[in-house]
Amino acid sequence: MAPSPIDSIDTKILGELQRDARISMAELARRIHLSQPAVRERVQKLETSGIIRGFLTSVDAQALGYGIRAIMRVGRCETTRMEKLIAKTPEVVTAYNVTGEDSWILEIAVIDVRHLDAVVSRFCSLAVTSTSIILKTLRDHHPLAPAQQD
Repeated sequence: MAPSPIDSIDTKILGELQRDARISMAELARRIHLSQPAVRERVQKLETSGIIRGFLTSVDAQALGYGIRAIMRVGRCETTRMEKLIAKTPEVVTAYNVTGEDSWILEIAVIDVRHLDAVVSRFCSLAVTSTSIILKTLRDHHPLAPAQQD
């Protein structure tokens, strides 16, 4: 896949927005040395082109009462049934349909071990699962710059 057709100014904008999505257009303009209208126009173009998909609020799951986060690997299963189960399981934070031995990798947030068992049990009816509790997160939502081909 070819790198995204964006210039160094857009790259700086993306870097700043990924570090702080709540930055004002005025502050963003100041940091990258452009006028506020020019920055606003560039951000809108990045949104329109789909490079910027949205602005997210990152929350602390533990502060919301979810004491355990886990990764669940789900073996081969029927895709439609799996997608429906994921959609109706609010504990699933992230779901990836993947290649390899597993069909899905899910990140889940639960209150405690009993809650973890209940959520995992729902998926065991569809496929073989393997679950690992997350002990520490070293990197979460790391900023991305445009890909560079050698």
